[in-house]
Amino acid sequence: MSRTTLYVPGDRPERFDKAVASGADAVICDLEDAVAEGAKADARSAVMSWLRAHSGVAAWVRVNSRPDLREDDAAAVRSLVADGVGFAGVVVPKADVAACSVDFGGCPIMALIESAVGVADIYQVAAAPAVVRLALGEEDLAADLGMELSADRLEMWPIRTRVVVASVGSGLEAPCGPVFTDLADGDGLTATSESLRRHGFGGRSVIHPGQVAAVNAAFTPPAELIAWAEAVVATSEEAAAEGRSVAVLDGEFIDTAVLRRAQSVLARRGRQHL
Repeated sequence: MSRTTLYVPGDRPERFDKAVASGADAVICDLEDAVAEGAKADARSAVMSWLRAHSGVAAWVRVNSRPDLREDDAAAVRSLVADGVGFAGVVVPKADVAACSVDFGGCPIMALIESAVGVADIYQVAAAPAVVRLALGEEDLAADLGMELSADRLEMWPIRTRVVVASVGSGLEAPCGPVFTDLADGDGLTATSESLRRHGFGGRSVIHPGQVAAVNAAFTPPAELIAWAEAVVATSEEAAAEGRSVAVLDGEFIDTAVLRRAQSVLARRGRQHL
């Protein structure tokens, strides 16, 4: 599970290696919004060639949402899969049931929820066989819903919670949060990232390498929480080995919910991938 997924324009191949070296857990080679209409084919070719030369890289491909362009992207992705090229998978923008049913050769899908239809379909999208993670795109979603977002984006919290619930309900990775567009507001980036983590998100997408370190830090559990989680797991395992049905740590009863929370903390420890 990635704490950070860094967008890089698909028509800027000179930036691909730099993005991988940025410290982000994964990169997203963008064939959609970041690429002008006339550069789509060249961008697709550049991304596919780079992936073939870097098999196994922690990189996603964001395909186009327009059906004809998406099919061209899907055909290129299927060719990669058929040739055994390793990469993270595809990011499907404007994700809904139909978009997530496109044949991408069986590779993993990160479903980007950024339309009213996507929100309405979210439980079916989360249950789609190839979907491994949900992500939230709030700029397009706000436009689609006619929302006027305040600085704190409280208007989005009902939908954010729905994304988390759908993810957990379908056994997916913790979802990927929205981008933070104010590159000059480091405090805001940190505060909103920590808020997303507390509400069940596992990371967020970023649009500039300068945002990577702050987001990685925000989504990495603090040392004291890791120490608590390790103690919970160790105490629970010790009780099970001794045949005891009850485990207690510092006066706290360790039930299934507490153990699951501890295991979740440990799963988010350190650098993650894909």
